[in-house]
Amino acid sequence: MELTISGIKEREKWESVGVSLPNYDIEAKRENTKESPEWVHFGAGNIFRGFIGGIADTLMEKGELSTGIIATDSFDGEIIDRIYEPFDMLTLSVGLKPDGNSVKKVTAGIADAVKADNDHLDELLAIASKESLKMISFTITEKGYACTDISGNTLPFVEEDITNGPKKPTTAMGIVTSMLYARFKAGAAKIALVSMDNCSQNGKKLRDGVLFVAKKWQKKGFVTEEFVDYISDEEVVAFPWSMIDKITPRPDDSIASELKELGIENMDPIITARHTYIAPFVNAEIPEYLVIEDSFPNGRPPLEDAGVYMTDRDTVNKAEKMKVMTCLNPLHTALAITGCLLGYKKISEEMQDEDLKNLVYKLGEEGMPVVISPGIINPEDFIKEVLEERLPNPYLPDTPQRIATDTSQKLAIRFGETIRGYVQKGEEDNMRIIPFVLAAWLRYLIGVDDEGNKMELSPDPMLDVLRGALEDVTLGNTQDDMSGVNWILSKEELFGINIFETDDMNGKIKKHFSEMLEGPGAVRRALKKLVSE
Repeated sequence: MELTISGIKEREKWESVGVSLPNYDIEAKRENTKESPEWVHFGAGNIFRGFIGGIADTLMEKGELSTGIIATDSFDGEIIDRIYEPFDMLTLSVGLKPDGNSVKKVTAGIADAVKADNDHLDELLAIASKESLKMISFTITEKGYACTDISGNTLPFVEEDITNGPKKPTTAMGIVTSMLYARFKAGAAKIALVSMDNCSQNGKKLRDGVLFVAKKWQKKGFVTEEFVDYISDEEVVAFPWSMIDKITPRPDDSIASELKELGIENMDPIITARHTYIAPFVNAEIPEYLVIEDSFPNGRPPLEDAGVYMTDRDTVNKAEKMKVMTCLNPLHTALAITGCLLGYKKISEEMQDEDLKNLVYKLGEEGMPVVISPGIINPEDFIKEVLEERLPNPYLPDTPQRIATDTSQKLAIRFGETIRGYVQKGEEDNMRIIPFVLAAWLRYLIGVDDEGNKMELSPDPMLDVLRGALEDVTLGNTQDDMSGVNWILSKEELFGINIFETDDMNGKIKKHFSEMLEGPGAVRRALKKLVSE
């Protein structure tokens, strides 16, 4: 069986092995998309294919959406060459249940894929110029919106976009701003730009990135003031906020083998030259949440009919804080950092470690006092599902190494608000777990695991700078100079607060850090001591 349009016409074969197929006319939806595109998405990776693409597929099945999503990617065009085009834009979604069973479904919510590069820019500009376009959504990770570094300097690749102007952008922010300029020149039709990335106030980050590029282009004479006014008016160009949640790990070889045993061909995962791990299938957990601010000036699909919570900005903000700052993401980061140090390769296996299990349970308890319920989702029920069902799922092939990617970009969001909440209440000394996790991150940056072996660190845009600050810190020497630690802890950009100026937090982090540097096994001893107190 082949995962292609012609291949899935052999319905009986697919359904006999438990794979459900689309029941709508895929070709007709794609023709409609060419004529009247409604939805473009930046970021063609696993979370998009396994979740967002599935939303469109659900609405198509219900007869409530006549067009599919046009996928594009400015970071890794190889995805489109090797995963999209050979499989006719189809996705085989594999939902992994904690009992070992899975839900397999071919989805066709993605109607087309276009590389976001200079060779294909005209195609994207033409799509953007059509009044039918209602939304452009994004899953490009938080760093995809960044235009400046930690010191406020314009990033080199963004500077190139500013110098080259709207005709030769290469970054996601440059390309989408160029698309908006084409739309402005074609009649200034309304539109919504929806960040669906897992970061705080994602709509604001997207808006700031677009306006940063647009204003720089205006100063250079590439665009007019009227264009900047157009994208500044959220009644015309909206940037709704959202909260997304679905654990979508890298494709697992065991899942590929299972699919091949069922007779499905060409399921092997690939690693692109840009180090993207991807496959024709997406393996993911079953639970999924998407909460979106209902601000769509040019209309929108009935997303709520596919399980999306459509609400106001305040509710989105509360839901995002609940998840990103307390009930899931901080727990994930804690498991990632400590899991790497202790040699774990799966998140679920960490949840069988009593010390680590106690760590994340206590971390959840520490964050709950500052959580405000969003109303649409109960925080207690949410964190219970995370701790008892989602993180321990042995069939979800998620790794601490994947979660540890870009940790420097996540700490302010995942811990900063909770730290600030405790500090403002004058209860800073009540925090016990967060200081330990941040100390473990510093220990992680040394690049040596708890047995004293060299450890490969996950990609992070700040890695060289941070490791440079700690270059004189070594395992086995607890009297090392702490000047580099002081510099790191003083960076509000990293933590959302200047920890160096908070006596209690500052002292606790350094104490834990020193304990973890005592020698091999010191991380485990410090962890066991913490959770047993």
